[in-house]
Amino acid sequence: QVQLVESGGGLVQAGGSLRLSCAASGNILSINVMDWYRQAPGKQRELVAHITSGGSTNYADSVKGRFTISRDNAKNTVYLQMNSLKPEDTAVYYCNADIRTPGRIYYNNWGQGTQVTVSS
Repeated sequence: QVQLVESGGGLVQAGGSLRLSCAASGNILSINVMDWYRQAPGKQRELVAHITSGGSTNYADSVKGRFTISRDNAKNTVYLQMNSLKPEDTAVYYCNADIRTPGRIYYNNWGQGTQVTVSS
């Protein structure tokens, strides 16, 4: 059994910053890609940022230059540094990963989400 747990969300004023964390737990051998998604009320969940085990990254156009994804492979943790936040960044943020354990690969694992609210 594996688990992803996000933390770091909260309420911030426009222009402010937050740093989200997502830690994977379980008997983990490796994690290839780790992603951050977000879902605003009434909208579909969207991919925000993506990082491979080697550190290659991709971002949604809406967050390029403001958000930075990083990871600590030794801690099985992915981070999302969010700067210059805008009200339209308000959403529940989720991490997602495929996790390899000794017995199997757990595909498409989701955390419980962390709320980010940006006030104008």
